[in-house]
Amino acid sequence: MARRARAVGVLAGYAADLALSDPKRGHPVALFGRAAAALERLTYRDSEVAGALHVGLLVGAVTALGAVVGRRSVAATAAATWVCLGGTSLARTGLEMAQLLERDDVGAARRLLPSLCGRDPERLDAAGLTRAALESVAENTSDAQVAPLLWAAAGGAPAVLSYRAINTLDSMIGHRSPRYLRFGWAAARLDDVANYAAARATAALVVLCAPVVGGSPAGALRAWRRDAARHPSPNAGVVEAAFAGALGVRLGGPTQYRHELQIRPTLGDGRPPAVADLRRAVVLSRAVQTAAALVVACASVVSSVRIGRENREFRALSAH
Repeated sequence: MARRARAVGVLAGYAADLALSDPKRGHPVALFGRAAAALERLTYRDSEVAGALHVGLLVGAVTALGAVVGRRSVAATAAATWVCLGGTSLARTGLEMAQLLERDDVGAARRLLPSLCGRDPERLDAAGLTRAALESVAENTSDAQVAPLLWAAAGGAPAVLSYRAINTLDSMIGHRSPRYLRFGWAAARLDDVANYAAARATAALVVLCAPVVGGSPAGALRAWRRDAARHPSPNAGVVEAAFAGALGVRLGGPTQYRHELQIRPTLGDGRPPAVADLRRAVVLSRAVQTAAALVVACASVVSSVRIGRENREFRALSAH
């Protein structure tokens, strides 16, 4: 029954994200980010130990809060899932970026890019902005959509809130800038672990959902298996490669962040992505999230049927 209640809460949270998107004011993730920044002023040292302490304090506090709110409460799981999902806002921002690029409004597109990723927008032309946005939509399909659904289904409010805390800390301090190279190490590694299974589940769903956008399941699987391991991220490479193969485009290459230039490997073997491909990526991303929600629902039904059968068998044996 607990699993069924959790699944109901997860699906209710998913429906809330579709209908309401993110909370308009006082978003809990934003409040957490401000709290993390305030704590950093006390905990920061240029060391991995200090970074691990910083992450441990924040994730531990959020996990405890989730446990107090209620592991088995349908309402708590629904609310936590809603605030931790970002599917609707991701799709809206991706489509807004496509509209700006279609109008050749590169300046506005550069101002919008920080809403999607941490790259330096001033170094990017229209083609670079298109690729950056598409890669961000792909990566965040796992980070902001599939992973929260799976963590909420696995452990309710405490699990999904903990996941969102880890992922937020990774985006804040998990990059390889001089300040965070050591202090952010624990956040980056913990995020790698937290997203490992979800990234591969996302890539599998990309393979299955590719025909929704006229894409190639075989191409998605081929690019995933061939190219993902060469990416510096053990998770982002999996999802971006699957998207590249599904859409028939080529991702990767020089990637400029504010603190460094990374030369990323090529993912996929198609043409450079166009704005139309960014729109297709948004549609594919939403299809993958819907498929993930259906997986959660089906797993709950299968689990309930199995438990019911085991209970009947136990009662039958007890009667004898």
